[in-house]
Amino acid sequence: MVKKKAKSAISAQSKLASKEAKKVKAAAKAVRKDAKAQKKSRKDDDVSDDDEDLEAILEKMRIEWEEKHRVTEEISDGPPSRRANATLTPDPSGNYLWCIGGEYFSEDGKAHFYSDVYRYSPDKNEWRRFTSATCPGPRSAHAVVATPSEGGKLFLFGGEFSSLHQTTFHHYRDTWVFDIASKSWERLATKNKPPARSGHRMAVWKHFIVLFGGFFDPGVRTQYLNDLWIFDTEDYTWKPVEISGIDRKPSPRSGFSFLSTPEGIVLHGGYYQEYVKGKRPQGVVLDDTWFLRPGCSYIATIGNRMSTDTKEFKWERRKKANNAHAPIARSGCTMALWANSSAKSLGIMFGGVRDVDEGDEVLTSEFYNDMYGYNTPHPGKWVTLTLRKKKQKAGKGSKRKAKIQPMEVQAPGGDDDTDGEESESEDPDGGNTDSPGLPADNAMLAVLRNTLYIYGGILERGAREYTLDDFWSVALDKMDEFVCLRPLDVSMFDGNDGSSEEENDDEEDEGEGEESDEDANQDHSDPDEHSKDQEKEIDTAETVLVNTQLRDQAARFLEGSKTISAEEALRTPLPGETLTVFYARSREYWAQQAHTFSDNRGKQLRRDGFGLAQDRYEEYKPLLEEVEKILAEAGLDAEEMKRASEGTGIGWNHNRR
Repeated sequence: MVKKKAKSAISAQSKLASKEAKKVKAAAKAVRKDAKAQKKSRKDDDVSDDDEDLEAILEKMRIEWEEKHRVTEEISDGPPSRRANATLTPDPSGNYLWCIGGEYFSEDGKAHFYSDVYRYSPDKNEWRRFTSATCPGPRSAHAVVATPSEGGKLFLFGGEFSSLHQTTFHHYRDTWVFDIASKSWERLATKNKPPARSGHRMAVWKHFIVLFGGFFDPGVRTQYLNDLWIFDTEDYTWKPVEISGIDRKPSPRSGFSFLSTPEGIVLHGGYYQEYVKGKRPQGVVLDDTWFLRPGCSYIATIGNRMSTDTKEFKWERRKKANNAHAPIARSGCTMALWANSSAKSLGIMFGGVRDVDEGDEVLTSEFYNDMYGYNTPHPGKWVTLTLRKKKQKAGKGSKRKAKIQPMEVQAPGGDDDTDGEESESEDPDGGNTDSPGLPADNAMLAVLRNTLYIYGGILERGAREYTLDDFWSVALDKMDEFVCLRPLDVSMFDGNDGSSEEENDDEEDEGEGEESDEDANQDHSDPDEHSKDQEKEIDTAETVLVNTQLRDQAARFLEGSKTISAEEALRTPLPGETLTVFYARSREYWAQQAHTFSDNRGKQLRRDGFGLAQDRYEEYKPLLEEVEKILAEAGLDAEEMKRASEGTGIGWNHNRR
């Protein structure tokens, strides 16, 4: 019995222990569950905090991007400021023109470069200027083409920039795209891209941009290029085009015409410099025509897009056609494409300049303001473009009168012709012309629908170079009149006309006469005055001696100028020539001279060369001023002085772009 009770007690204790163990286990489980819950809660809180931080970062990035890409739009009083070597591009989907960049050389010889963007609306005759923090650097002689994709885009490549006094130069090799819808720029970071250059040309074929030629100046001599590249506007990649060594191709050049056709691209003309040892560089103007044919196997369909085989490009040289109507070989002019159903595809050429060799290493420049058309379909044909004669009709009982055009025709420097006679543009030099304004090279051309627009350019008068700012249009399908959208706002002169100097001389003579009368009535009893007078006489005698020697040197300089060597002519400044102009035409020579005693390259080599040119200029400056006096005393006007001074054998050379 006792054993049974003892056994029952042990069983009860065991059950109690088992219950307690279950409670402990349950409590431990509850603790673990609570710990997991707390851990999960903390994790959720951490995720929420991370989300809040990420949203704040994204918002900050968005604000910074908007600030960086903020576009300012303003209505301009008129066309862009005076400039050359800018681009004027038709809008691919709207009735607008886009003007980008350019350069301006002020009267004090300083170079100014621009990076602004202007849009012209013909319907309103209105210019608008767009600026943003993100945009290409200031430049000129770059290339721009337009594509209609995604509301329209403008693609820009290359160009050049220089310091204010042109002591340092830089060529670009960057690619930018301008979104017309948002008016914003984006720089394209392409892995492969063409070398730096300016003066090149681009054309759009299918959805590809084709780039050819241009020049690059590393500091010793200008290198002209004839390489070929294509840019795919769908995947934003550049590819070089390899032309077989046995195939013909255009020679290196810049400033040529590059026109797109459905079958390929037409290239015409251009400019390069030829280097002969011991002589100054010779400018060569080209008038050859080439056709770039992509080839039958060029296009391969991959899905819904086209890919390129750069090995299939072929150059074909066209024969000179219709020479009777072909323009004289010239530089500083490129053609704008007029794609019209009736005209099919016509390249429109305006203006340009031709350097004429007059012997003795002397060049003069002839500028043009005529117009030509080139039919791009094979085999190519030139036509002369002139205004159609206005029809005359006789009224009953009245004399025959010219039909007055509804739009105003005005030429820079001339008056409106609204007296009922035939309306024509008046040349500032006198006479009538069927072409707009002044002759010019590097004028900006663009064809929008059926209208040609001509803006600015460069013109030389005497020893000076002028950047123009007149703006013209002509309806190509009518060719009835040139419309002046903005007259020239540039004063053309080659120095003082002499009237102001004569007036000053008269005033000085009168003043001297009055002083002599007063001196006659004064008492010169002071003995110190006599010694002062003697010192003045000695100083005057020394000055006369120095001036006489300088006059003799100037006379010998003029006499010997006809037999001066080409190298001496290149490194000798002209009378009336500024340091900037002198260095611009001879900087390659000075860079070569600096290279003989220095291991510097690039910008530093340019600085060394500029220093040598500056020393030479300062050495000759008093002599050249005396030469100017001799020529003026001989009764020569400004233009005759220029021709006389060019007898030194130093010609004007142009880096045609």
